[in-house]
Amino acid sequence: MDSVSIQHVNNYNIQGLGFKAKTDPTDCDAEKTKAPAFKASAYTTAVTMRTNLTTKDEKKKYQDLYDELDSKYRKKLEFALKSGQLLKNNSNDKSSVLDNLHKIITEERDAGLDKTTILEECLDILTNPYVITQTCEDIPAEYQKQIIGLITGLDTNPQKIMETKWELDNMHTGTCPAASIEFDLATKKTAEFIRMVEGLTSPKHEVQKVINMNSLSEKSSDAVWLLTKFKTPHKMLNFDKAAILLKPDENAIIRARIQNQHKDKGERSIVDVLMQSTLMQLGSQQTYDSLTDKRAPNAWTQEDGGLIDFEKTYVESVVEDKNTTSVTYQKVSDDGKLIGYEKDFATIKKELLETLKLGHNIIIGYTWPDPENDGKLAGHEITIVGYKTAPNGEGIFICQDSDDNISKPIEMSESFLLPKIHHAGLPEEVASKDFDYQESWEVGLDEFQKLKENK
Repeated sequence: MDSVSIQHVNNYNIQGLGFKAKTDPTDCDAEKTKAPAFKASAYTTAVTMRTNLTTKDEKKKYQDLYDELDSKYRKKLEFALKSGQLLKNNSNDKSSVLDNLHKIITEERDAGLDKTTILEECLDILTNPYVITQTCEDIPAEYQKQIIGLITGLDTNPQKIMETKWELDNMHTGTCPAASIEFDLATKKTAEFIRMVEGLTSPKHEVQKVINMNSLSEKSSDAVWLLTKFKTPHKMLNFDKAAILLKPDENAIIRARIQNQHKDKGERSIVDVLMQSTLMQLGSQQTYDSLTDKRAPNAWTQEDGGLIDFEKTYVESVVEDKNTTSVTYQKVSDDGKLIGYEKDFATIKKELLETLKLGHNIIIGYTWPDPENDGKLAGHEITIVGYKTAPNGEGIFICQDSDDNISKPIEMSESFLLPKIHHAGLPEEVASKDFDYQESWEVGLDEFQKLKENK
């Protein structure tokens, strides 16, 4: 799909690059669910920021990493240190980026994954997180028979086999919400991101973390309802905290192992595959399948594609353990067309700028009328990372798009972007200024009960 109209968007600090057309403009369709509100006591945490190795343990771990790398990646390792990324410890267990990179090369990895390749992919992201992409990898010919067999359940119907092969050859992922959260985690909670990579690439393919229950709701019982409804494996530690288990779907490792040897330029990396699968699993009630890029419909959506805003906000709140409120700005008719706005553009801009001023990225869902679907809205998730004023006085939002085949930020004029924003994930202190919102668990329960009654 064309994520955006080229005349309204500039490549950030790039000249002469265009946008590559995508195959399916409806992978991340805008949904009509109301704005949920996931609440937490704190949106940010204190981060250790150092650029010098001070202990024998740190120096040894750094040397071990250095010895594993060629000259190109040694420079990236040095950059990670000098930029303050390497010694960050803003992870769930306070381990640092360095600690978890060292685990990647010294502890056992999945049998089909190469430890050095994983290390290099992590350094690529530390150096430039804009390399994170949702662009789907192709399945090499030598694996297609086995993959088609897995998808079809060894169906021998030639028509079914042909259709499945076409879908594999023309697949375009609907993981834009997951890729946006992956990017946000990598840039804002870097040590936790690398800790997750370490766990997901291990033989267990999992990572455990402890979350604050008020990341989901002020009431612990309501937070438990959400964890249970989303089928998130968890164990209550007390009224305030829960230990949860994060895992990719069982087929994600197949794609990850293929990428270990067959990654083409612009495709998802091993890290992207496993992270996005894990986040899709978390938001889709554990129903995502990496081979088909589909999830099962549920109480909140009857679609089988990407996550809707309610699900995306749940994932963001759990994974980053923060108070995210998904604010809906567009009014959408029952037949999927734009009919108005909940707020004026000046208020929307004010809320976005206040969030950026607090030091946060903003994951948004933006929409456009699809001419091939009777003008119904199609949608896509991107991340706003900054704002500037152009020489002519026009406001410009600086964004990350995991689906534009550009490994750098891009610029979108506010006159273009503001009318297209369907929803945005904001801190509670910003979102609560201009409207009274209903807590996410109440929204979810209300919609679940209505759908149940209708059936």
